[in-house]
Amino acid sequence: MDIGVFNTLTIARLTKVGLFLTDGKDDVLLPLKYVPKVYEIGEEIAVFIYLDHEERIVATTLQPYITVDDFAFLRVNYTNTFGAFLDWGLEKDLFVPFKEQARPMEKGKRYLVYAYLDEKSNRIVASSRTNKFLSNDELTVTQGEEVDLIISHITELGINVIINKLHKGLLYANEVYKDIRTGDKHVGYIKNIRPDNKIDVSLQKLGYESIEPNAQIILDELRASRGFLRLNDNSHPEDIKTVLKMSKKTFKKAIGSLYKEKKIDIKPDGIYLVKE
Repeated sequence: MDIGVFNTLTIARLTKVGLFLTDGKDDVLLPLKYVPKVYEIGEEIAVFIYLDHEERIVATTLQPYITVDDFAFLRVNYTNTFGAFLDWGLEKDLFVPFKEQARPMEKGKRYLVYAYLDEKSNRIVASSRTNKFLSNDELTVTQGEEVDLIISHITELGINVIINKLHKGLLYANEVYKDIRTGDKHVGYIKNIRPDNKIDVSLQKLGYESIEPNAQIILDELRASRGFLRLNDNSHPEDIKTVLKMSKKTFKKAIGSLYKEKKIDIKPDGIYLVKE
């Protein structure tokens, strides 16, 4: 059985303390409080495997906020002389040793962490030193590719992101037109791969491909605003950002495309939706 992830096991037998599940080799207890109301001996069930308070392998049907080899933004329940303990949706908190804290963790605050299986103790532990679990030495992405992003931390230069749970990347702050917070997950695109394997990413598709979805955003906003938006080529970039969450450059490309398709009229006071 794999600790720290979901396993599909077979229900072997019912006892006073719960169901015993098997993978054909080993058995594990699913305590009574997690036993489903309806089940049959011999059927399969998906359970999460971890160690309980007495360091025994146990199963649960609860959905943890994080699994092994993954990232999540979790709250600290309490700290003691050994480290911090995070709420991850299970009865037993997730332990973060002091040596795995990028900065001292405080009760009640949230931190982006990576969960892994400690080889010595066989326990699931977490680390806020997330960069050491990422590498850009051998890249698995290409320019223009759609990727999954996790917001890591925000700096003056830009927003550090985790790409496909494997690589580090940078999202420039002046190219972001929506609220961004640590731990958020977004779909992004590889904008540029530098010679040193540093990666720039974007939240919008690159080049011509970006026009269509942004044009749709404008159409949707026009329909919601009775066919008129007080925006045009001369509008201030901040006004465009506030209404449409996009840059002025992107806006101009999108309305140019819509105008060519005769879906909108562009007038001095704004843009109008052509009757559909």
